Amino acid sequence: MRWYLTGVVVSGFGTTAMWLVSGIWVKSLTGSDSLAALAAFALWAPVLLGPLLGTLADRVRRRPLLVVLNAAMALLLPVLLWVESADRVWLLFAVLVLYGAQGAVHEAAEQALVATTLDEGRLGTFNGLRMTANESMKLIAPLVAAGLFARYGGGPVALLDAASFALAAVLFALMPVREERPARSARRNWWRETAEGVRLLRASPVLRPLVATGGFTMLLAGVNGAAIYAVVDSGLGRSPAYAGVLYAVQGAGSVLAGLLAGPLLHRVPERALAAVGLGLFAVAVGVRALPHGATALAASAVIGLGMPWVLVAVMTAVQREAPAEAAGRLAATANTLVFAPNALSIAFGAVLVAVLDVRILLPVLALAGTAWAVGLAVRGRRDTEEGRGGCRGRTDGLAVRGGQGAGSMEGGA
Repeated sequence: MRWYLTGVVVSGFGTTAMWLVSGIWVKSLTGSDSLAALAAFALWAPVLLGPLLGTLADRVRRRPLLVVLNAAMALLLPVLLWVESADRVWLLFAVLVLYGAQGAVHEAAEQALVATTLDEGRLGTFNGLRMTANESMKLIAPLVAAGLFARYGGGPVALLDAASFALAAVLFALMPVREERPARSARRNWWRETAEGVRLLRASPVLRPLVATGGFTMLLAGVNGAAIYAVVDSGLGRSPAYAGVLYAVQGAGSVLAGLLAGPLLHRVPERALAAVGLGLFAVAVGVRALPHGATALAASAVIGLGMPWVLVAVMTAVQREAPAEAAGRLAATANTLVFAPNALSIAFGAVLVAVLDVRILLPVLALAGTAWAVGLAVRGRRDTEEGRGGCRGRTDGLAVRGGQGAGSMEGGA
């Protein structure tokens, strides 16, 4: 866990820096707001192919795959040093698409490795610490990236990210994990294996409502994010730069959420944590409609607290329920269903903000989120009890965790 979390911190720092700078870089070279927005879409687009890309994580050993993926990005990113004018922006977009594809495979491999090497009792704690590590980097990396870009341009930021990938590759290579080589079948078919991950998720009464809750939460989050500048401007009467303050407070809430998630999951099931997280998120979104600086800051902190609990609950449940030989596909499918709505709702939210006052829009989002959270919380226990064997009980020959194909974390920790 220590080696892995250190790798997450290192790679997360570089990734956050690069994601922030990519849009600024495109804007500075082209002067186009639409192309700058397209940079974010280029990073998100490969998530839509997550189930297909995640199949790779079930065909090879996961730790070597993580090493190769990080090393490949370390070698690719220096290419961006050639992006010095508007006519070379296409190269930046090409790298961003590859960056997003690498991220989809990397995420699937990470979750699959964790699912097959850690015992169930540690999954919640681990995922919470992982969330804290990622969110902590989001508080630091933007400042470093903005300073580097303002002084030297995008090239040094790309080199910083490349260095973080190289160091992460070394850390993953040193991680004390033992994995069995995945069993090979003469009838292996990429499309069939991808479809199996989708089928396993659909067949699990435990995962279906949780993944749906994650997707719905991120749908609301996208619209809420699109409304942030309207809140700052018409609601608070502040300059657009004040949005950075709200995001920083939200990030602090997310760091705390990660630290609390593990202890909470030792006491309550994933479904309960997701319901509480969505409820807190929804109420805070509604409070943002109030034109007061103090309530806006408090709402940002609560949003940062609630939303990660939903994501940690979904991630932990997927890892716990996943058969060892299908963990990558199942994780990638869940990631696509959870995060794709966020990318789509950002554009949808921009339209809604243009036609609806945020004093109407945000309370509507709050009511929708609260209703979903209540429904998730009060839904009968029958599905949960039946679902304990749902995904694992319908694997059609796939080995479950602890069987052939599972690895072990040497030395515990």
